[in-house]
Amino acid sequence: MEHDSDEIQIAEQKRAALAYLTEAWDEAIAEGIEPDILAHAALFAALSDLIDTYGEDAVADLAVSLPDRIRRGEFTLQRTIQ
Repeated sequence: MEHDSDEIQIAEQKRAALAYLTEAWDEAIAEGIEPDILAHAALFAALSDLIDTYGEDAVADLAVSLPDRIRRGEFTLQRTIQ
């Protein structure tokens, strides 16, 4: 039961974090920052923080899994169906 509660709390935190980041992203775009520049800065910040927490080897292992996850659409918010 406690495990379910923890998973719900983590899911809520993830939704809140994404909402904060989306708001900051939209503000940066409105200020004229190009989306690709913003994306690179966000990736740098995220990877740096993950390395501080988990170490370089663990983050490198995560990065190796990214191409397949990207191709599966895990990070695609809007899909175009043809």
